Amino acid sequence: MFLAGLEVDLKKLVNISGNLLKKAILYNVILFSLSAAITLYLDLGHIFIVVLPLISIGLLAALKKEYGDVEWIKLSITVGLIGEIVSIFALTTVSAALEFGINFEFYKTMFLFSLFLISMLFLYKLFHNLIWWYPEIKAYLMPEVDHQEQDIRISMAIFFLMITVMIYLHLEVAFGAFIAGIFITTFFEEHNKQLPHKLEHFGFGWLVPIFFIYVGSSFELESLFHDGLIYSSLLIVLAMVLIRLVASTLFIKDMGWNRFYMIGLSHSMPLTLLIAVATLAYHNHSITQFYYYAFILAAILEVLVVMIAIRIISYFANLNKKIY
Repeated sequence: MFLAGLEVDLKKLVNISGNLLKKAILYNVILFSLSAAITLYLDLGHIFIVVLPLISIGLLAALKKEYGDVEWIKLSITVGLIGEIVSIFALTTVSAALEFGINFEFYKTMFLFSLFLISMLFLYKLFHNLIWWYPEIKAYLMPEVDHQEQDIRISMAIFFLMITVMIYLHLEVAFGAFIAGIFITTFFEEHNKQLPHKLEHFGFGWLVPIFFIYVGSSFELESLFHDGLIYSSLLIVLAMVLIRLVASTLFIKDMGWNRFYMIGLSHSMPLTLLIAVATLAYHNHSITQFYYYAFILAAILEVLVVMIAIRIISYFANLNKKIY
């Protein structure tokens, strides 16, 4: 989530066109509508309404690293950011509802979450004005001649500070990591253009492997032999990919018939948020252990299936370009 935040520059996001913003919002409305329809038709638990449309752009950073800053990745990141914000709202709401029920504590948590967002907007405006009047602040925090890697230490300090605040407020820590990444890119990328790349090396070399080790350690191999587990996981993967492919038809005009589906595919890997929601639901007894393992396996399968599909499609697309 921290690496996903590094891909977002708020200064560019506020300049997003009204047409694209409307499409991004409609994209999420379609996802949740299709998710609700599938859940009600198959008589599944209500948690599926929230799980199926989840979007996390964390792995889009890996795609950007591999395929470059191509048009469909840039559009996927912009649309995915809106989707991720919606998903985090859904995650925070579900987390509070599962932990406290619909009572005073639930409303208190949602009030704190809203207050936190308002505080972040105020802090953004304050820091923006401060560095406009005193640009030397950037040089003090991240000097141009840096022999002590102060830029990385400042970034990690912001990272852990945001996580501490989220833990103290009993909010989703993944959102704190996401905000920390956004803050660093928005305010320091122009001053220190190498910083995001240095943090990506640190992230993909250290943080991401730890996350995947954790995911693997939380899944028991014996559960693969549970009757119907693999079948259920494949159905979850199929449902999550299909609703995104349907919703991505909104971008046919922007990307063309030979590229619009890449938007849907690239959003079909909400690994972080899917595992977070599944863990919350399982610990609060909203889903059984069977469905917990099904969600974990689906999250892993999605990454494998989608990454391979994108690689194959990109290979043939490049092959066709060379031929013509």
